[in-house]
Amino acid sequence: MDLFQFYIYLIMNKEVAIEARRFKKVREELHFTQQAFAELLDIGSTTADIERGKTKITGKTVMELLRKFQINPLWLYGQSIAQYVNIEVGDVSPKVITIDKEDNDTILLVNQKAAAGYPHNIQDVSWYETLPAFNIPLPQYRNATYRGFQVEGDSMLPNIRPNEWVLGRAVPSISEADDSKIYIIVLNDSVLVKKLQKIPNNLTQVRLISLNIEYLPIDVHVREIQELWLVNSKLSFGVDEPTDSSLLRQLQHSMDELKGQLKNLNT
Repeated sequence: MDLFQFYIYLIMNKEVAIEARRFKKVREELHFTQQAFAELLDIGSTTADIERGKTKITGKTVMELLRKFQINPLWLYGQSIAQYVNIEVGDVSPKVITIDKEDNDTILLVNQKAAAGYPHNIQDVSWYETLPAFNIPLPQYRNATYRGFQVEGDSMLPNIRPNEWVLGRAVPSISEADDSKIYIIVLNDSVLVKKLQKIPNNLTQVRLISLNIEYLPIDVHVREIQELWLVNSKLSFGVDEPTDSSLLRQLQHSMDELKGQLKNLNT
């Protein structure tokens, strides 16, 4: 390669996005052909367009790279020097972090419609750019990453009503999760707001509990959890009085607690 060809090579590679260059690096390190790698990741007949920067890497592809080869999504997009992550130790930290022009973390808002696609776009940087973001200038929201999710359904009544928003602080690992606190749990196919309970003598599963007693607990495998956010506040819009049904449910809950206390006194 002469000096002119080398110069052209540098220009062409500079124009290609870093995620495309690192995608190619991964393929070559694993000794796959473009055709074989595309078939493995189920992205068509070849990876040529991705490596040339003509086609963007989808969130599904990034997730497959993480699941199959432990490729760090942040490294892929030039945000980390660590190429690999160990997903077998309960790493539930955010897969993408957004910042403003002053390099401060922003709080993304994920409404009910966006939450349906969140698990499948969890690695897609461009997808996050479609979500609204804001900052809260309070000390409680400094030195940590927060995200807001809109609650769907009545499984967390009476504490959290349908359509309310909960704000959660990112949790890096399952091992750091506090027992019996309320979390936003991002699974492989859904986003739930539940009380998380650790199961004694079981390090591979956790129990997700609804505050509404009409819903049964759910046991999930730790490896099914992609992200975990500790709920520390909520946003409510409207100050309507409780409906008859919700008021009745609250009264029933209070009566059940009173019966339990009386039972304990009699034993």
